[in-house]
Amino acid sequence: MTVFYLKALGAIALSLSVFMAFAWAVQQRTGNSGWVDTIWTYAVGLIGAWSAMFPAVFHPSIDDTFTHRQWLVAALVALWSLRLGGYIAERTAESEKTDDPRYAAMAAEWGKDAPRQMFIFLQQQAIGSVPLVFAVFIAAHNPAPGLRAQDYIGALILLIAIAGETIADGQLRAFRSNPANKGKVCDVGLWKYSRHPNYFFEWFGWLAYPVIAISAGYWWGWLTLLAPLIMYFILVFITGVPPLEQQMLQSRGDAFRAYQGRTSKFFLLPPFIWRAISKGAA
Repeated sequence: MTVFYLKALGAIALSLSVFMAFAWAVQQRTGNSGWVDTIWTYAVGLIGAWSAMFPAVFHPSIDDTFTHRQWLVAALVALWSLRLGGYIAERTAESEKTDDPRYAAMAAEWGKDAPRQMFIFLQQQAIGSVPLVFAVFIAAHNPAPGLRAQDYIGALILLIAIAGETIADGQLRAFRSNPANKGKVCDVGLWKYSRHPNYFFEWFGWLAYPVIAISAGYWWGWLTLLAPLIMYFILVFITGVPPLEQQMLQSRGDAFRAYQGRTSKFFLLPPFIWRAISKGAA
Protein backbone atom coordinates (compact mmCIF):
# COMPACT_ATOMS: atom_id res chain seq x y z
CA MET A 1 0.00 0.00 0.00
CA THR A 2 2.80 2.44 0.88
CA VAL A 3 4.49 1.87 -2.50
CA PHE A 4 1.19 2.52 -4.25
CA TYR A 5 0.77 5.82 -2.42
CA LEU A 6 4.35 6.89 -3.04
CA LYS A 7 3.98 6.16 -6.76
CA ALA A 8 0.87 8.30 -6.82
CA LEU A 9 2.69 11.08 -4.95
CA GLY A 10 5.55 11.03 -7.46
CA ALA A 11 3.18 11.08 -10.42
CA ILE A 12 1.27 14.01 -8.92
CA ALA A 13 4.46 16.01 -8.30
CA LEU A 14 5.79 15.40 -11.80
CA SER A 15 2.48 16.27 -13.45
CA LEU A 16 2.16 19.53 -11.53
CA SER A 17 5.72 20.49 -12.45
CA VAL A 18 5.00 19.93 -16.16
CA PHE A 19 1.77 21.91 -16.04
CA MET A 20 3.41 24.86 -14.28
CA ALA A 21 6.26 24.82 -16.80
CA PHE A 22 3.56 25.10 -19.46
CA ALA A 23 1.96 27.95 -17.50
CA TRP A 24 5.30 29.75 -17.49
CA ALA A 25 5.59 29.36 -21.27
CA VAL A 26 2.08 30.78 -21.76
CA GLN A 27 2.81 33.68 -19.41
CA GLN A 28 6.03 34.50 -21.23
CA ARG A 29 4.37 34.39 -24.62
CA THR A 30 1.21 36.36 -23.76
CA GLY A 31 2.59 38.72 -21.11
CA ASN A 32 -0.61 38.10 -19.13
CA SER A 33 0.00 36.31 -15.84
CA GLY A 34 -3.70 35.72 -15.31
CA TRP A 35 -3.31 32.60 -17.43
CA VAL A 36 -1.00 31.19 -14.77
CA ASP A 37 -3.86 30.97 -12.26
CA THR A 38 -6.17 29.57 -14.94
CA ILE A 39 -3.75 26.79 -15.85
CA TRP A 40 -2.99 26.07 -12.19
CA THR A 41 -6.68 25.64 -11.40
CA TYR A 42 -7.33 23.34 -14.33
CA ALA A 43 -4.13 21.41 -13.57
CA VAL A 44 -5.11 20.78 -9.96
CA GLY A 45 -8.59 19.73 -11.07
CA LEU A 46 -7.39 17.46 -13.86
CA ILE A 47 -4.58 15.83 -11.87
CA GLY A 48 -6.82 15.61 -8.81
CA ALA A 49 -9.60 13.84 -10.71
CA TRP A 50 -7.06 11.53 -12.35
CA SER A 51 -5.43 10.72 -9.03
CA ALA A 52 -8.82 9.96 -7.50
CA MET A 53 -9.27 7.31 -10.21
CA PHE A 54 -5.60 6.29 -10.05
CA PRO A 55 -5.20 2.94 -11.87
CA ALA A 56 -5.43 0.00 -9.50
CA VAL A 57 -2.93 -1.88 -11.67
CA PHE A 58 -0.15 -0.13 -9.73
CA HIS A 59 -1.04 -2.23 -6.71
CA PRO A 60 -2.11 -5.84 -7.33
CA SER A 61 -3.97 -6.19 -4.02
CA ILE A 62 -6.42 -3.44 -4.96
CA ASP A 63 -9.57 -4.33 -6.83
CA ASP A 64 -9.57 -2.89 -10.34
CA THR A 65 -13.11 -1.54 -9.99
CA PHE A 66 -13.62 2.06 -8.95
CA THR A 67 -15.46 2.78 -5.71
CA HIS A 68 -18.33 5.22 -5.26
CA ARG A 69 -15.98 7.32 -3.14
CA GLN A 70 -13.48 7.61 -5.99
CA TRP A 71 -16.22 8.76 -8.34
CA LEU A 72 -17.53 11.23 -5.75
CA VAL A 73 -14.15 12.80 -5.01
CA ALA A 74 -13.20 12.97 -8.69
CA ALA A 75 -16.50 14.72 -9.47
CA LEU A 76 -16.04 17.19 -6.60
CA VAL A 77 -12.53 18.31 -7.57
CA ALA A 78 -13.52 18.49 -11.25
CA LEU A 79 -16.56 20.65 -10.44
CA TRP A 80 -14.42 22.99 -8.34
CA SER A 81 -11.82 23.27 -11.09
CA LEU A 82 -14.29 23.91 -13.91
CA ARG A 83 -16.10 26.64 -11.96
CA LEU A 84 -13.04 28.50 -10.70
CA GLY A 85 -10.95 27.95 -13.82
CA GLY A 86 -13.73 29.20 -16.05
CA TYR A 87 -14.17 32.32 -13.95
CA ILE A 88 -10.45 33.14 -13.93
CA ALA A 89 -10.14 32.44 -17.67
CA GLU A 90 -13.04 34.77 -18.45
CA ARG A 91 -11.60 37.49 -16.23
CA THR A 92 -8.16 37.10 -17.80
CA ALA A 93 -9.54 37.24 -21.33
CA GLU A 94 -11.42 40.45 -20.51
CA SER A 95 -8.22 42.09 -19.26
CA GLU A 96 -6.01 40.68 -22.00
CA LYS A 97 -3.84 43.81 -22.24
CA THR A 98 -3.53 44.27 -18.46
CA ASP A 99 -1.23 42.01 -16.48
CA ASP A 100 -2.28 40.67 -13.09
CA PRO A 101 -1.01 43.36 -10.66
CA ARG A 102 0.33 40.76 -8.21
CA TYR A 103 2.56 39.12 -10.79
CA ALA A 104 3.38 42.47 -12.42
CA ALA A 105 4.73 43.74 -9.08
CA MET A 106 6.94 40.68 -8.72
CA ALA A 107 8.23 41.02 -12.28
CA ALA A 108 9.08 44.68 -11.68
CA GLU A 109 10.99 43.73 -8.54
CA TRP A 110 12.91 40.98 -10.36
CA GLY A 111 13.85 43.24 -13.28
CA LYS A 112 15.85 41.61 -16.08
CA ASP A 113 15.92 38.33 -14.19
CA ALA A 114 12.11 38.14 -14.21
CA PRO A 115 11.73 35.22 -16.69
CA ARG A 116 14.03 32.93 -14.70
CA GLN A 117 12.60 34.00 -11.36
CA MET A 118 9.06 33.49 -12.64
CA PHE A 119 9.91 29.94 -13.71
CA ILE A 120 11.36 29.20 -10.27
CA PHE A 121 8.35 30.76 -8.57
CA LEU A 122 5.90 28.66 -10.59
CA GLN A 123 7.85 25.49 -9.87
CA GLN A 124 7.68 26.38 -6.18
CA GLN A 125 3.94 26.80 -6.65
CA ALA A 126 3.84 23.31 -8.18
CA ILE A 127 5.64 21.88 -5.13
CA GLY A 128 3.27 23.71 -2.79
CA SER A 129 0.30 22.25 -4.66
CA VAL A 130 1.40 18.64 -4.21
CA PRO A 131 -0.23 18.26 -0.73
CA LEU A 132 -3.48 19.66 -2.15
CA VAL A 133 -3.75 17.10 -4.93
CA PHE A 134 -2.41 14.31 -2.70
CA ALA A 135 -5.24 15.09 -0.26
CA VAL A 136 -7.69 14.46 -3.09
CA PHE A 137 -5.98 11.14 -3.82
CA ILE A 138 -5.98 10.08 -0.16
CA ALA A 139 -9.66 10.96 0.31
CA ALA A 140 -10.66 9.06 -2.82
CA HIS A 141 -8.77 5.95 -1.73
CA ASN A 142 -10.13 5.75 1.81
CA PRO A 143 -10.74 2.00 2.15
CA ALA A 144 -13.87 2.36 4.29
CA PRO A 145 -16.69 0.37 2.64
CA GLY A 146 -19.47 2.27 0.91
CA LEU A 147 -20.34 5.92 1.27
CA ARG A 148 -20.72 7.13 4.85
CA ALA A 149 -22.42 10.17 6.33
CA GLN A 150 -19.10 12.00 6.47
CA ASP A 151 -18.61 11.49 2.72
CA TYR A 152 -21.86 13.31 2.11
CA ILE A 153 -20.87 15.99 4.64
CA GLY A 154 -17.57 16.46 2.80
CA ALA A 155 -19.41 16.81 -0.49
CA LEU A 156 -21.78 19.33 1.09
CA ILE A 157 -18.84 21.37 2.39
CA LEU A 158 -17.33 21.63 -1.08
CA LEU A 159 -20.67 22.47 -2.70
CA ILE A 160 -21.24 25.24 -0.14
CA ALA A 161 -17.72 26.52 -0.84
CA ILE A 162 -18.31 26.57 -4.61
CA ALA A 163 -21.66 28.32 -4.16
CA GLY A 164 -20.22 30.87 -1.73
CA GLU A 165 -17.26 31.68 -3.94
CA THR A 166 -19.52 31.98 -6.97
CA ILE A 167 -21.81 34.39 -5.12
CA ALA A 168 -18.87 36.48 -3.87
CA ASP A 169 -17.33 36.67 -7.34
CA GLY A 170 -20.69 37.64 -8.83
CA GLN A 171 -21.26 40.37 -6.25
CA LEU A 172 -17.80 41.83 -6.89
CA ARG A 173 -18.30 41.77 -10.66
CA ALA A 174 -21.71 43.44 -10.39
CA PHE A 175 -20.27 46.13 -8.10
CA ARG A 176 -17.39 46.87 -10.44
CA SER A 177 -19.61 46.95 -13.52
CA ASN A 178 -21.63 49.84 -12.08
CA PRO A 179 -20.00 53.14 -13.17
CA ALA A 180 -21.30 54.81 -10.01
CA ASN A 181 -18.98 52.59 -7.95
CA LYS A 182 -15.77 53.62 -9.73
CA GLY A 183 -13.05 54.22 -7.14
CA LYS A 184 -15.16 52.78 -4.31
CA VAL A 185 -14.58 49.70 -2.17
CA CYS A 186 -16.98 46.78 -2.61
CA ASP A 187 -18.75 46.25 0.71
CA VAL A 188 -22.04 44.71 -0.39
CA GLY A 189 -23.39 41.22 0.20
CA LEU A 190 -20.75 38.83 1.49
CA TRP A 191 -18.16 41.60 1.21
CA LYS A 192 -19.76 43.21 4.29
CA TYR A 193 -18.60 40.28 6.39
CA SER A 194 -15.16 39.57 4.93
CA ARG A 195 -12.68 41.59 2.91
CA HIS A 196 -11.96 38.41 0.95
CA PRO A 197 -15.04 36.15 0.99
CA ASN A 198 -13.94 34.48 -2.24
CA TYR A 199 -10.66 33.47 -0.59
CA PHE A 200 -12.51 32.31 2.52
CA PHE A 201 -14.73 29.96 0.54
CA GLU A 202 -11.76 28.75 -1.50
CA TRP A 203 -10.08 27.72 1.77
CA PHE A 204 -13.32 26.32 3.18
CA GLY A 205 -13.68 23.92 0.25
CA TRP A 206 -10.40 22.18 1.07
CA LEU A 207 -11.84 21.07 4.41
CA ALA A 208 -13.96 18.59 2.44
CA TYR A 209 -11.09 16.20 1.82
CA PRO A 210 -10.05 15.66 5.46
CA VAL A 211 -13.71 15.07 6.33
CA ILE A 212 -13.88 12.35 3.67
CA ALA A 213 -10.41 10.94 4.31
CA ILE A 214 -10.06 10.69 8.08
CA SER A 215 -11.33 7.42 9.52
CA ALA A 216 -10.25 4.78 12.02
CA GLY A 217 -7.31 2.69 10.88
CA TYR A 218 -6.50 4.89 7.87
CA TRP A 219 -3.52 6.90 9.04
CA TRP A 220 -2.97 8.40 5.56
CA GLY A 221 -6.18 10.33 6.10
CA TRP A 222 -4.57 12.60 8.67
CA LEU A 223 -2.15 13.91 6.04
CA THR A 224 -5.07 15.57 4.25
CA LEU A 225 -5.15 18.19 7.02
CA LEU A 226 -2.14 19.70 5.27
CA ALA A 227 -4.38 20.81 2.39
CA PRO A 228 -6.52 23.38 4.28
CA LEU A 229 -3.51 24.43 6.38
CA ILE A 230 -1.38 25.11 3.31
CA MET A 231 -4.23 26.81 1.47
CA TYR A 232 -4.87 29.09 4.46
CA PHE A 233 -1.19 30.01 4.68
CA ILE A 234 -0.96 30.74 0.95
CA LEU A 235 -4.13 32.82 0.81
CA VAL A 236 -3.65 34.79 4.03
CA PHE A 237 0.11 35.28 4.09
CA ILE A 238 1.60 34.75 0.60
CA THR A 239 -0.10 35.24 -2.76
CA GLY A 240 -3.66 36.07 -1.71
CA VAL A 241 -4.49 38.74 0.85
CA PRO A 242 -1.15 40.64 1.26
CA PRO A 243 -0.51 41.69 -2.38
CA LEU A 244 -4.19 42.40 -3.02
CA GLU A 245 -4.58 44.56 0.07
CA GLN A 246 -1.40 46.45 -0.78
CA GLN A 247 -2.80 47.13 -4.23
CA MET A 248 -6.14 48.26 -2.76
CA LEU A 249 -4.42 50.61 -0.32
CA GLN A 250 -2.57 52.19 -3.23
CA SER A 251 -5.68 52.55 -5.39
CA ARG A 252 -8.37 53.23 -2.75
CA GLY A 253 -6.37 54.80 0.10
CA ASP A 254 -8.40 55.93 3.10
CA ALA A 255 -11.58 54.30 1.81
CA PHE A 256 -9.94 50.90 2.00
CA ARG A 257 -8.36 51.68 5.39
CA ALA A 258 -11.84 52.41 6.72
CA TYR A 259 -13.05 49.17 5.17
CA GLN A 260 -10.24 47.30 6.93
CA GLY A 261 -11.34 48.81 10.24
CA ARG A 262 -14.92 47.60 9.98
CA THR A 263 -14.61 44.31 8.05
CA SER A 264 -13.04 40.98 8.93
CA LYS A 265 -9.84 40.19 7.07
CA PHE A 266 -10.72 36.61 6.11
CA PHE A 267 -13.43 34.79 8.06
CA LEU A 268 -17.07 35.79 7.65
CA LEU A 269 -17.93 37.87 10.72
CA PRO A 270 -20.57 40.52 11.46
CA PRO A 271 -18.94 43.99 11.46
CA PHE A 272 -19.67 44.62 15.15
CA ILE A 273 -17.81 41.45 16.12
CA TRP A 274 -14.81 42.41 13.97
CA ARG A 275 -14.72 45.88 15.52
CA ALA A 276 -14.77 44.33 18.99
CA ILE A 277 -11.94 41.95 18.05
CA SER A 278 -9.93 44.79 16.55
CA LYS A 279 -10.34 46.93 19.66
CA GLY A 280 -9.40 43.99 21.89
CA ALA A 281 -6.27 43.30 19.85
CA ALA A 282 -5.29 46.96 20.03
